[in-house]
Amino acid sequence: MRQCLGCNEHKPKAELLRVVRSPEGEVSLDFRGKKSGRGAYICHSLKCLKRARKSRRIDKVLECEIPESVYDAMERELEENAE
Repeated sequence: MRQCLGCNEHKPKAELLRVVRSPEGEVSLDFRGKKSGRGAYICHSLKCLKRARKSRRIDKVLECEIPESVYDAMERELEENAE
């Protein structure tokens, strides 16, 4: 079970989308949950991503400052891969 940083609900890992900070410091979405690095989880929902973005919870969990351009790219990628 993992906790969504947007809505704070606990769900099975397979139902959540992983945001990962690679060892090189690159932040990206991990749709398969297999990339190496530090991870944070959100629902497959644009609403949860926006909520986590506003509160900067992903920044805190990944222990780095995420530029707005990266958040914008994550939103576009999530929209494109919507179920």
